[in-house]
Amino acid sequence: MPRDSRLPVVIVAGIHSDARKEVVDRLLRAVPGSVALHHDLTDAPGGTVRRLVRDAHGLLSEDGTPLVNDCACCALREDLVPELERLAGAGLTRLAVVELWDSVEPRTMAEVVAAHAGDGLALTNVITAVDPALVLPYLGNGDDLADVGRAAAPTDRRTVGDTFARQLEYAPVLALVDSEEADEEDRALLAQLHPTARRVAAGSGELAEAAFAAHTGVVVEAAAAAQHPACALLPQDADDAGVTTLVWHRRRPFHPERLYAALEDLCCAAARSRGRFWLADRPDTLLAWDAAGGALCVESAGPWLASLPDAAWELVPPMRRAAAALDWHPEHGDCCQHLVFTSPGLDRDGLERLLESCLLTDEEYAAGPDGWRHLPAAFDSLLDAA
Repeated sequence: MPRDSRLPVVIVAGIHSDARKEVVDRLLRAVPGSVALHHDLTDAPGGTVRRLVRDAHGLLSEDGTPLVNDCACCALREDLVPELERLAGAGLTRLAVVELWDSVEPRTMAEVVAAHAGDGLALTNVITAVDPALVLPYLGNGDDLADVGRAAAPTDRRTVGDTFARQLEYAPVLALVDSEEADEEDRALLAQLHPTARRVAAGSGELAEAAFAAHTGVVVEAAAAAQHPACALLPQDADDAGVTTLVWHRRRPFHPERLYAALEDLCCAAARSRGRFWLADRPDTLLAWDAAGGALCVESAGPWLASLPDAAWELVPPMRRAAAALDWHPEHGDCCQHLVFTSPGLDRDGLERLLESCLLTDEEYAAGPDGWRHLPAAFDSLLDAA
């Protein structure tokens, strides 16, 4: 088999900037001939993004690139691939390390690189650098990125907590830096938040190995599927070192008004919660639940497969069909409540009672879908404005 002549590209993300820089530095030292590209968005409000290229010995070049459509991430996308292709064409670089800026999420950039697999580039992995001692403080931080100087665009409305959660949960590999402040609770929280991730010590030989671990299609497809609310590989029940993960799975739909009234308590019950759910007044709509830092995002993720005609199933990705088949119910199909809550000090019993109280009662359930549609449409303000 001929050797793959494409330039291997590994993406290193992470809002823990010191940890991210340490991981990149260690990769540059461990892989001779490697080069790191970093787009610094600090000056983006002034209309410029700085591109820095360096190797293990220091800075090779520094240039500015203008914003595109007032969007720093758009400028990054427009500038990144040409730079990678230049390195690939020169044939002198063994590994290109794309170091993302603090609040840039790896999924978008991974898909950009993967789309150019035929242009001499091969995305070999996505790594998020993590300081275990900072996982809980960052996950619980509900500040807007703009308020802490980390917004990627003037219209960026993300929070620190939800951005960090997506960086953490998307990456197949987590690189952990040494931290004297980290304890067993921090490590247990990290393991329960992303149990399928490969965790490597930043100072170990495994880091360089992980940088070359996979092929472009595998990285992008598997990572995207792991985050899709319909087929995500959500964590399992766990209880370790004071950290608990509760998996709550039910078939009966939620009463929209009672669930809406409980949202604040449910959001504050755990450092992180996510999953999928269904409302009685919207029985055909798969709804995604994503909460971190006390902030909740609820949005439609399309129809439940049970609501689709048979002919439409051919248009559904195989992974989605497989996930639905594994969780199929004779009466409701794939419609269900599947929510996962992870946190130190989680009140499992109290949380379960609150969730159960939001389901339809026996009398309400007996009214059937025709009756459910007349329940108070409490989520209209959240869903119809999205």
